[in-house]
Amino acid sequence: MQLEVNGRSRSVTPGPLESLAETLRDRLHLSGTKLSCGRGECGSCTVLLDGRPVYSCLTITNACLGARITTIEGVAPAGRLHPVQQAFVDHDAVQCGFCTPGQVLAAVALLDADPEPDHQAIQRAMSGNLC
Repeated sequence: MQLEVNGRSRSVTPGPLESLAETLRDRLHLSGTKLSCGRGECGSCTVLLDGRPVYSCLTITNACLGARITTIEGVAPAGRLHPVQQAFVDHDAVQCGFCTPGQVLAAVALLDADPEPDHQAIQRAMSGNLC
């Protein structure tokens, strides 16, 4: 099947119940998507599917046909940081870094939908990403 990942068409042959996280990491070698809990509880595997954050560990690859998938590797042009990534650097928001890709993508999705979110909107948008 063809997947649109980070603006590029990619050919993959996933297993029938293969998660998007497995496809991204194991078949497409996009290691920024982190597999941690495997149950949709931690948010480390968050990617954008048509601009909306999803847990890629719970998303079946075969269900993504025709969707735009954005991983941390594709959130900004090559050699540059997205403003959210730059803010993480500027404010020393990165700790061990394992959850950071999911956190960044959740924040990007929020700001794309609402450029001036209030405190409650931020809490709601980021609540699916644990650190």
